[in-house]
Amino acid sequence: MPSGNHGTAQTRNTGFTGNIKVNVDFNQFRLENGLAVILRRDNSVPVVGIDICYHVGSKNEKKGKTGFAHLFEHLMFEGSEHVTKGEFDRYISLAGGYNNAYTTEDVTNYYDVLPSNQLSLALWLESDRMLKFSVTNESLSTQREVVKEEKRWRVDNRPYGDAPEKMQALIFPVGQYHWPVIGSMEDLDSASMEDVRGFYERYYRPNNAVLVVSGDLEMERTERLIRKYFSDIPPGKMPIPDLNFEDKQLSKETVEELRGLVPSPAVFVAYKVPPEGSDEYYALIQVAKVLSDGNSSRLYKRLLYDTQAVSDFDVAIEGMEKSGVYMFSAFAAPGRTEKEVLKMFDTEVARLQDSLVSEYEFEKGRNATISSYIGRLSTNSGVADALAHYHTFFEDPGLINSEVERELSVTRQEMREVVQKFLRNDRRVVLFYHPDVKE
Repeated sequence: MPSGNHGTAQTRNTGFTGNIKVNVDFNQFRLENGLAVILRRDNSVPVVGIDICYHVGSKNEKKGKTGFAHLFEHLMFEGSEHVTKGEFDRYISLAGGYNNAYTTEDVTNYYDVLPSNQLSLALWLESDRMLKFSVTNESLSTQREVVKEEKRWRVDNRPYGDAPEKMQALIFPVGQYHWPVIGSMEDLDSASMEDVRGFYERYYRPNNAVLVVSGDLEMERTERLIRKYFSDIPPGKMPIPDLNFEDKQLSKETVEELRGLVPSPAVFVAYKVPPEGSDEYYALIQVAKVLSDGNSSRLYKRLLYDTQAVSDFDVAIEGMEKSGVYMFSAFAAPGRTEKEVLKMFDTEVARLQDSLVSEYEFEKGRNATISSYIGRLSTNSGVADALAHYHTFFEDPGLINSEVERELSVTRQEMREVVQKFLRNDRRVVLFYHPDVKE
């Protein structure tokens, strides 16, 4: 069996005593049908995490056919060739495990965690739903309504729930990131069985997926099981469609003012930034830590401690395969306005543009990076998810061992430069929410 990447990453000047090493050993191989397989052994607890990541997300959809990737996440639990509706979850639960899935703009990911003596069961279940298109008219009708209800609950009927969709549509005025992952009600209503079958046959195939097993396993036996259950699944009959990704850079600030049934004024800001894997992406992660990580962060001190201008706030960066989004959101405290809050945020961004962060802030952010990586890789499911992600995005699962070093190599000067280059008003979208007060 070909060996995986066994590199070791060491940190520098972290404030920790000694060196921090990331050394996740794994083996990888590929079946004749194209399925990529990654195995990682950790016998510390009798548990395995199984992850199957299909390289398909909402960016692989088309206008008028949106929401299919997320809809399929639901349909894959509706039954398969030899497993009836509801039985997948029941089998996993009775085996003492749990399972779930998620969909993003770029991938659809299914995972199972269960006792290692139930590995064969989980592999059989996952292979069965990869084997053959098994969607019925009844399941399509049921899950279409489930997804629509999810949209009503998460977006339409929740205060500020439409903010992420509105920001996404404005920050990506054209192209495949323009529409939300959940899709539109109209597209979901018009989805036919022919549409759904075509989507499955294009993307739900072994040569568009990676299978990761991490945990208490025996390598040779696990490979035999995988070959037993997955080798006979045929690859797709047609080439995977090329993605002619479209995007358009923003040239001026976009501001929208909205009124609705919200409890307080709020501001949402989004900047378009480089994608995950770029040098700038890692520098922007460190900037986010300086702004919002912990009670000693700049925004916590200004917005909550010093001025009590907000009831809550958040800074986040989403790294996608083709682009990235840097986000700030805050909810104004009584007597404060959303425009006051934005001005305070802009003042802190200007400070980052004008001068280097302090040594204390710099070291604090680096230490937080180490803690984050340790936490992410502390479970078998976390390791499996990371290996699947690095393979799918970069065709290099070995990044699990080196990405932390890359983030820790960011300098204070690079942090300042990315703020100057990307956190600019002409690269952002601003949404102001005002309570709709009735007389």
